[in-house]
Amino acid sequence: MQNNRNFLIAIALSIAVLIGWQYFVVAPRMEAQRQLEATTAAEKGSLQTPQTPAGTPQQSVPAPAGRESVVPAPDSARTPAPGVATRDEAIGTGGGRIAIDTPSLTGSINLTGARLDDLRLKNYHETVDDSSPTIVLLSPEAAQEAYFAEFGYSGSDAGTLPGPSTVWQATGNQTLTPQAPVTLTATNGAGVTFTRTISVDADYMFTVEDRIENTGSAPVTLSPYGRVVRFSKPAVASTYVLFEGLLGVFGDAGLTEVKYAAIEDDKRVQPEKANGGWLGITDKYWATALIPQSGRTFQGNFRYAAEGRPFYQSDYLSDPVTVAPGASETVTARTFAGAKVVDRIDAYEKGLNIHQFGQLIDWGWFYFITRPMFHAIDWIYRFAGNFGIAILVVTIVLKILFFPLASKSYRSMAKMKVLQPKLAELRDRFPDDKMKQQQEMMRIYKEEKINPAAGCWPVLIQIPVFFALYKVLYVTIEMRHAPFFGWIQDLAAPDPTSIFNLFGLIPITLPHLLMVGVWPILMGITMFLQMRLNPTPPDPAQQAIFTWMPVIFTFMLASFPAGLVIYWTWNNTLSIIQQSVIMKRAGAKIELWDNLRDTFRRKKKSEAGS
Repeated sequence: MQNNRNFLIAIALSIAVLIGWQYFVVAPRMEAQRQLEATTAAEKGSLQTPQTPAGTPQQSVPAPAGRESVVPAPDSARTPAPGVATRDEAIGTGGGRIAIDTPSLTGSINLTGARLDDLRLKNYHETVDDSSPTIVLLSPEAAQEAYFAEFGYSGSDAGTLPGPSTVWQATGNQTLTPQAPVTLTATNGAGVTFTRTISVDADYMFTVEDRIENTGSAPVTLSPYGRVVRFSKPAVASTYVLFEGLLGVFGDAGLTEVKYAAIEDDKRVQPEKANGGWLGITDKYWATALIPQSGRTFQGNFRYAAEGRPFYQSDYLSDPVTVAPGASETVTARTFAGAKVVDRIDAYEKGLNIHQFGQLIDWGWFYFITRPMFHAIDWIYRFAGNFGIAILVVTIVLKILFFPLASKSYRSMAKMKVLQPKLAELRDRFPDDKMKQQQEMMRIYKEEKINPAAGCWPVLIQIPVFFALYKVLYVTIEMRHAPFFGWIQDLAAPDPTSIFNLFGLIPITLPHLLMVGVWPILMGITMFLQMRLNPTPPDPAQQAIFTWMPVIFTFMLASFPAGLVIYWTWNNTLSIIQQSVIMKRAGAKIELWDNLRDTFRRKKKSEAGS
């Protein structure tokens, strides 16, 4: 029993150290670094004009945004803005636009470059208040937090090819909707006409189809390209459980992920060539991804440059297309720009045959637990209408699934409690011979068919489930702003109440570490009660650990998503009931009330002695 208890303590402390280090040391450092970088970027932005693609010789490989154009016209440099503009100012300048209006999106397409650079998500708001502003995903290049996607062509001896400076002409419909695509045209001086048809579905997928007609006397060869460019990083620093940055799937090579910090060091990462896949930039809940034409080999790139306005870029260059005189070719590509809704991402992967598009969502190392857990919670939610209730139901299901193992574990613990007098007798018989004590204890365990480590299994099982649920709550957008009951209006955010301001009765702003709400306190109480089901350890150091561990976990989990704290509280409650019933049936005494009485009795004696 002593070894068993030590093992449990080691596991619990290990978890405490890992989580505590992340949230009390790493996270504040990351936040401080983020604020420093944001301040530096703002200072640079206020002193420098945003650089726009300039007229330089055409390149065979896409070049970084803001330095030299991927395929700039030889004599078409645009005049840069006098300074970094606000988003509204940037949208209002720089030429004509085609409006976007779908059930999920609103915004516009910039006719200069045919860029997708103005996009808001209709169904998602900045806060739980539906009257708060909707989420801004993409913004024009002249804006402070520019973020856009575009397609174009690179090549030689083909005249001026569509690129960042090309001004497209809109024909017909002036608003892009799921029912009405828009058509743009551009003609160069070499007799090549580009007719671009842009369509969008009811969610977040744009399809760009280019018809290239060669009316000249010589064949033209050109290479399609696409790029996603971003001039800022996410406003909220990521944690070790979440990937944010540049990513893509490149054929059989699979997923490539490059964090912002990594690309800032490497400046450029070039994956293998592929003839299927996608690439882009992802945040916690949102992403912009390019899907090149299926079956056409492309070379992907991830880039970063710090000169002037720092930027990040995911781009690809497809193998050349040759268009004979009097002939035409069609090039099709897609852009995903929106929320990473699991069902929609999976539907795009299957319906559009996008290789491993589901990797756009970071399911983590425990994906084989995380994905099924999410789908189970989501399925129950469709009946219950509340993700919090779905989490409670899934916890019960997990308890039922692991009941045989837990039952065996608790029965073994009950037998060990029954054997406590015999073990105490061994310590009295061999007070100075620890080796003999251990040998005799193992003999008794073997005779009684007891596994002294059996009590660890419930804890060990809970660890991957805990992290998988944490991942589901932290990563999936379905959990964002999902309410429970009462004051919990966002299961993915910490409990907003705190005992230190009397749960809101005192109107003061508390430090982060003092935001200890109702659910973390309930979690600490249930953890305290569960630990008191077992005999009080004789060692004073272990007694202190058992006493203070629930308090430490209460403060630590106060900053975790409320849904996770609710799960842990409910799981503790079920474990208390389960362990009490099983141990009582096994003939072991339930020592909860005795241990509680002894705990407070010792406390009173200690106070009296002082």
